[in-house]
Amino acid sequence: MGILSSAALAAVCWMSGHVHADAALRTVARFLHVAALVVGLGAVLAVDWFAVLWLLGRRRLADVLNTASALQVPIWLGLAGLMATGLFLHPDPASRLTQIKLGLVLVITLNGLYAHRLGQHLDHYRDQQVPRGLLIQSGLAATISQLGWWGASFIGFLNSHS
Repeated sequence: MGILSSAALAAVCWMSGHVHADAALRTVARFLHVAALVVGLGAVLAVDWFAVLWLLGRRRLADVLNTASALQVPIWLGLAGLMATGLFLHPDPASRLTQIKLGLVLVITLNGLYAHRLGQHLDHYRDQQVPRGLLIQSGLAATISQLGWWGASFIGFLNSHS
């Protein structure tokens, strides 16, 4: 899945240089881009919020895992929507910020696949003590996710104003 996801991102980058959208299409794409961000990042925030509540002893691990499972589709739809609409926003591949943003999108994607796998491992500990190593890996995955989503969002904001 990682190779397939990387290839999809590379294809989107290549196609974005060959798609010439008029102003009306770019406006629609910009709105849909923001909508996809709301869906994807919103779902990620919900999962991470439940994880924080679990770490504070206010939720069960099962609640986090159930929430993560239920929000897989919006997370991936949001990410796919961002990639698809990004085609029409005429990104500048020579821009250092755009290159960093694309790197963050790749990291978010691969990390999301890794986090999904971690969730499968955590599922074995629904009613038990989670091993420290698995907790650390999960915390790192969540941190990478948050930094990636917010970093790409911030760069998108900067690029939209330049």
